[in-house]
Amino acid sequence: MTFKQHYNNIKRGIQLAYDARFSGRDIKLVNGMTRGQAKSIISRLDMSTKQLTQKEIAHWRQANQIAIDIENPQRYFLYSIYDDTMHDLHIKGAVRNRKLAVLGKPFKVTDTKGNINEELTQLLHTKWFRQFLRMAMDARFYGHSLIELTDIVRDGGLKFKNVNLVPRHHVCPEYATVLINPMDDPKQGIPYREGDLIKTCIEVGDSHDLGELNSVSKEAISKKFIMQFWDTFAEIFGMPIRTASTTSRDPKDHKKIEEMLEGMGAAAWGLFPEGTLFEVSGSQHHDSYKVYDQRILRVNSEISKALMGQTMTMDDGSSLSQAKVHEGVSEELADDDRVFIHDVVNGDLFPFLIMHGWPLKGYIFHWDNAYEYSPEEMKGIEEMLLTHYDIDQEYFIEKYGVKIIGKKQQQMLMDNEKNGEASKKKSLPTAKTTITHRPALPDCRTNKPALHRRLWGCGYPCQRHLHRGCL
Repeated sequence: MTFKQHYNNIKRGIQLAYDARFSGRDIKLVNGMTRGQAKSIISRLDMSTKQLTQKEIAHWRQANQIAIDIENPQRYFLYSIYDDTMHDLHIKGAVRNRKLAVLGKPFKVTDTKGNINEELTQLLHTKWFRQFLRMAMDARFYGHSLIELTDIVRDGGLKFKNVNLVPRHHVCPEYATVLINPMDDPKQGIPYREGDLIKTCIEVGDSHDLGELNSVSKEAISKKFIMQFWDTFAEIFGMPIRTASTTSRDPKDHKKIEEMLEGMGAAAWGLFPEGTLFEVSGSQHHDSYKVYDQRILRVNSEISKALMGQTMTMDDGSSLSQAKVHEGVSEELADDDRVFIHDVVNGDLFPFLIMHGWPLKGYIFHWDNAYEYSPEEMKGIEEMLLTHYDIDQEYFIEKYGVKIIGKKQQQMLMDNEKNGEASKKKSLPTAKTTITHRPALPDCRTNKPALHRRLWGCGYPCQRHLHRGCL
């Protein structure tokens, strides 16, 4: 069977599958393909094992050039390099931090007036929606992504059973086609912006976007080689080299000595005829490792700047004030990622869901930007409220899930004492209470207590808590 015949059979199977889906007819699909398989574009791709081979910088430049070719753009080679790049632990950590800053943010669904619709909000608190957000965030790093959503489940609320990423190797966004084989002519692929695939696929990202991994792949390649060189350096200079010399020319003796040296450990060894001069040339400095260590640190720093906008949220060093500045930059980047996802959900996902019968018309996806107090801040607020106001105990029951059955006996006695003192203060004469606001008065311990009593109305000796001037 020729490729053209194979391709036509697949296209015919696709059409028959969708006809059966909407007409309900029971049909037999070509090539033994089941109806469920025919509905998914991913199942029809000629998948091949990804090769994790050593990629050099020259290969990266060539792959980048092929990906931006105007006539025949192919991203297969570039995405193979991306797969290697994502094995770098520093890059993996930076990507994870970016995604967590978005996926961990609460969200809400509101109408045009800003009123929250709790039912629709809960409708998106599902596994499939989180999967979609993760794949949408990956578009920031890989570039254009095509996400397939199939099999709507209506029992217990609307949701998608399958949310899959169409393998990027098989997608040509410049021509908006899916390629059965990654090396196929992109003009001959299956279009996904028209026809049946528009009912199951959502695009995320710009068609010509190659993603942020493109800018850090070169650094990741350099770092990988530096670490390999460091391993070689440690192997040669990290352990002493064992040498043996012999005057024997008997191969049996040589073999026996070699076996002994081999069995003495993993360190390097050598067997030489007597009189052979053996020398290992290398740096005599004790800090030679810094050549490799500092280069790796610099690469990590450059990667952090590219993916995180700063260095301190992933690396050590600098002062607290600088750390706050870097944290602010990180938050600005997270806000930009959230705006990106906000636009994708409202501009692409919601129209797609409305097309499939979801009651989202007139509603908008928003991030919930309500300020979240830290535990220390909440403690201070609650202490202030308890000091100055009477708080319903239901507040603490609902917040902390603790059943409160009443106050302790000791606390009740203390409260009663406070209430008694407060009532005594309230029962004091008005005249004496007013005296506390007068200017400083003569000492009551003068020789004229009668005059003092007549002028200021205080007794002798004076009560200090009522009379400012009396000592």
